[in-house]
This record gives sequence, C-alpha cells and structure tokens, in this order.
Amino acid sequence: MESRNIMIVGVGGQGTLLASVLLGNLALDKGYDVKLSEVHGMAQRGGSVVTHVKIDREHVNSPLIEPGDADMIIAFEELEAYRWMPYLKKGGVMYVNTQQIMPMPVVLGQAEYPQDIIARLKEKAGRVVAFDALAIAESCGSVKAVNVVLLGAASRDLPFDTDEWQQVIEKNVKTKFIDLNKMAFDQGRTAGGNE
Repeated sequence: MESRNIMIVGVGGQGTLLASVLLGNLALDKGYDVKLSEVHGMAQRGGSVVTHVKIDREHVNSPLIEPGDADMIIAFEELEAYRWMPYLKKGGVMYVNTQQIMPMPVVLGQAEYPQDIIARLKEKAGRVVAFDALAIAESCGSVKAVNVVLLGAASRDLPFDTDEWQQVIEKNVKTKFIDLNKMAFDQGRTAGGNE
C-alpha cells in the first residue's frame, strides 16, 4: 500500500475518533506518514461526525479528503454512509453498520429517514459490506465496541495483519476493555468476510 484515504463516519458518541486513532497509530507504527482530521457539528447531541484518515508511504500534504477521493468509507450508521457517499472514489469500498439512528428532524416529524439506503449505496459504490455491527458489539459485551467491530471488518482491505491490530488495541484501549475490543475486532473481521 502506497497511500490510502479513509473516512470514518458516524454520529456523536459512536467512537469514530477512537477508530481513527487506532488506524492512524497502527499506520504510524508501520512507518507511514499519517494525517487525521475530525470534523463534526453537534457531536455530543448525536450529530454527524466524520474523521479523515490519510495514509501515505512518503508524505501526506493535506489532512482533508476531497469528494471522490476516499478509497474506503467506514460508516457506523446507514444515513451517515449515504450522506458521505459522494466522497467515495469510483471502485471504492464501504463498510456499513446497518444500524439506523434517527436524526432530530426525523424524530420531530419534519423529515423522513430515507428508505433502502444499502441498496442505493450498492448502486453507486464499488463494493459495499453491510452488516449488523451493533449486534456483534452487544454479543462481545458492549454496544460501544461497534467502532472496533467495523475496524475488524475493514482490516481485510488494509495491509496490516491481525497481530498488529491486536497490539495497537492493547496500546490504545483502557486495560479493562482490551479483551472485549480484541474479541470485537476478531468477530468484525469474520463478519467482513461474509459479504
């Protein structure tokens, strides 16, 4: 891998920042230049959160990914996948948690949640891997592990082996949550292969 542009998208509280830190630190450990940029609105209230992760063997100039330049989008929620779809390059891959979190306009009856999002994504993306990451996280012991479940799935398209991922989890996650996150990663990696 010479370079990779990856967007991690979700809503506030889903752990997008931790996911980008794990990915970024692993790439740094392997000798890549890495730039991270987090962009969000009212994240603490369930608003949209997006993290740009740019990885290059030589040098990353700008931390931001432009529309049509993302090699991969890791989406923690269906609507966020759909919202950021224009950033995916032709032939790019999306990893999508099939969870639906209703934004405030939908809750207030001012808008409708779009239907058939996964089918719409599949019409436009090179490849879409969509699965219930929330259920897997719950089975591992915490709904907060959705982020690591999705990283596990996406790891199939990244040039780092499982042991390296497990090491970066050990270095960056609180001790009491390491085993849970390792299990979440492994189960996500398995789910990512069941397209």
